[in-house]
Amino acid sequence: MRLHKKTILFGGSFDPIHTGHLRVAHHAMGELVADEVIFIPARRSPHKTDSPTLGCHRFAMIAKAIDDFDGFSVSDCELLRSEPSYTLDTVRFFREQLGSDVVLHWLIGADQLADLEKWYRVGDLLNECRISAMVRAGYPPPDFGRFAEVFSPEIISQLKDDIVQTPQIDLSSTEIRRQLSSGGVPTNTLSTGILEYIAEHRLYGFV
Repeated sequence: MRLHKKTILFGGSFDPIHTGHLRVAHHAMGELVADEVIFIPARRSPHKTDSPTLGCHRFAMIAKAIDDFDGFSVSDCELLRSEPSYTLDTVRFFREQLGSDVVLHWLIGADQLADLEKWYRVGDLLNECRISAMVRAGYPPPDFGRFAEVFSPEIISQLKDDIVQTPQIDLSSTEIRRQLSSGGVPTNTLSTGILEYIAEHRLYGFV
């Protein structure tokens, strides 16, 4: 019997959310034996200068996309902030909401792990949650040796333990937006409901 609930926090632009996001989230939920996945659309990343699609539309599309998935939910906590959000801000929000007994996993791509030591107040972040990096099938694991002078052996061991092996999924929101703007309909990337929503609200130049 597991003593503590596990929650995966999955942040991103989700512009738009596609089947790849859903597949890796479902896979991570199984590998980490988590109770839930919370999708967190970003208002704007502190590290990006481009403006994503309006948060209300991205939130609505996520809600539609996850409707049939048990244990999936979406939060607008970052969309409601007036300033760009740092990961630590969001993790502390959920820590306050869910309590100290819940194990929080922040789900990231393996490429984001490369500069983890440069993240805002990363020491405090690692005290609040576990970082789970997704590594695609067929790709080598991250080089954890480079963290030896930055993080404790315990943290490095935890990072290794929390690696999530995901299926090979070659989908990109950027490419999906490009196809939509040129009038194309991406195949097997968006559900019918999401495509209808995009057309109804004339998002990404798609009509």
